[in-house]
Amino acid sequence: MFSIVVVTVFLASCLAMPIQEPYSYSSAVGQGLGTPFVSSGEGRITGVRVWETNNNYYYYYYYYYNSNAYISGFQLRYGYTWSPVFGREGGEKQEMELFNDEAIVEVSGKYNPADYIGHRVLTTNMGRTLSAGLPSQISFNFYPANMGNELRLLSGRFNGAGITSIGAHWGLVYTEGAGNSTGNSTSS
Repeated sequence: MFSIVVVTVFLASCLAMPIQEPYSYSSAVGQGLGTPFVSSGEGRITGVRVWETNNNYYYYYYYYYNSNAYISGFQLRYGYTWSPVFGREGGEKQEMELFNDEAIVEVSGKYNPADYIGHRVLTTNMGRTLSAGLPSQISFNFYPANMGNELRLLSGRFNGAGITSIGAHWGLVYTEGAGNSTGNSTSS
């Protein structure tokens, strides 16, 4: 009888515990026109490349200056393998290789609802950042809903000039004794 009570209490306590979803999604921002993309790969994200396009307009007679920068493309490295380039490799390239046990835990920036993602900042659990583009227009800030999760993939849309929308997918990475490695990088 006592063992039945113990088992019943144990099962009831298991049912009372909240089940934490191991994944979360930060809804896409931006215009959303163009070709859809989803990055994917095996293991952790170990490197990031971002291309930004700077369009500077000068009007000498009116003394008008307008600086318009936006994210034209990006690429993620999973383990030692680079994903395809989403968008295009136009403009200035920013690159960051992650250290062992370093993960991206925040994606933030600015977007123009009429056209492109204008600015993107990737922040790691070690406090390092990769910033590209011009910080103007509407802000966004993506982060995982669950403690211990990290960026798993990015999704969104791009056209011939740049990234028009972006969303972030978060989750746990189950790697047995494997961390990030910056010693052996593969370029594409």
